[in-house]
This record gives sequence, structure tokens and C-alpha cells, in this order.
Amino acid sequence: MKVLTSGPSPYGRKVKMTAMMKGLYDRITFEEVDVRPVENEELRPQNPLAKIPVLITDDGTAIYDSHVICEFLDAQVASPALFPGDGAERWQTLTRGALGDGILDAALLMVYEKRFRPEDKWHADWLARQQAKVDGALDFLEANIPAIAREPDYGHMSIAVALGYHDLRLGEAWRESRPKLTAWHDDFIARVPAYNATRPE
Repeated sequence: MKVLTSGPSPYGRKVKMTAMMKGLYDRITFEEVDVRPVENEELRPQNPLAKIPVLITDDGTAIYDSHVICEFLDAQVASPALFPGDGAERWQTLTRGALGDGILDAALLMVYEKRFRPEDKWHADWLARQQAKVDGALDFLEANIPAIAREPDYGHMSIAVALGYHDLRLGEAWRESRPKLTAWHDDFIARVPAYNATRPE
């Protein structure tokens, strides 16, 4: 199998972590793709949105986005199960995953605003709106720490990766007023060696 991704991508990082946690990492080739060109003729044939990551299976099937890839990889090996099969636990996992991805989406929009637009074109209200989404999610998590009953699942991983991306791109000031979430994140890192193994340079 092959995954098209980019080293700094937090979505690609989720796929790498899943592959490591499931013992599949050595069976996958991770290929760096430059996502900056608007017309990316290397990526678009595999994903018409021209977004990463994309997993290409042994028979040539393209699978995207990161959530779908992670669930596909989870289905290849029984244990550890990152996606519960059914019932309330599954919906809790998927909801946690959506919250982590929502933090990532808002953080990435803030990063892109400053990366792709000149400073005199930065939209303060837009940035404030995205920051409010991130702050609201982090405040919710501080008040509702996502318990890890046995082993971390996909939802826990998504939140941990989102916090790591915040540290990398937006700074670590969020920790000052959220000691419970900080402790949770540190515990996740200690539990899951794949987290440090996939830290972007």
C-alpha cells in the first residue's frame, strides 16, 4: 500500500500513527507530495479534491480522507481496535474524532490565512471566529476529559494530534488555563509511542 501525504500534515500524521499502532507501518510506503501547486496533477487523479492524505491499496483503489483511511487500516488487523464496531462506544469515538478534526480544521484555516495572504489582507474577524472554535473545543475538553478506559481509540488519537498541531503552529499558551487537558495529553503521549515517532520536524 502507498500513502500520499506531507510531513507536516496533521491528517497524514493520524494515518501514520494508526499504521504504527496497528503494526502496518512497514507494509506502507509513505510518499511525500507537494500540495502547494493549485493544479496538482500528481495528486488530483487520486483525489479529485487534491487533498492529502490518500491511501492507494494494492489493487490501485484510492481511499480518502484521513478518517476513512484510519478506519480502513483499523479493519485490516483485529487488535488493538481503534474503532469500536457498534453501540454507544462507537458513536462516542466518532464524535471525539470529529471534535479533534474540528480543532484541526479551524487551526489550519488560521495558519493558511497568514501563510497565503499578505498581512494587510488578514481578516481579523475571520481569525477570531476560528480561534473561538478552537478555544470553545479546548474549554469543553478541559471540562469533559475524554477518559481512556482500556486503550486509546481513534477519537483520543484525533484529539491528541489536534493538540500537537496547536503546539506546533499556534503555540502552547492553551496549556496555562487547562491543566487537566494538559495532563491528559501528556498521559496520551506516554501511552502511545507512535505519537513521538510521528512528530513533524
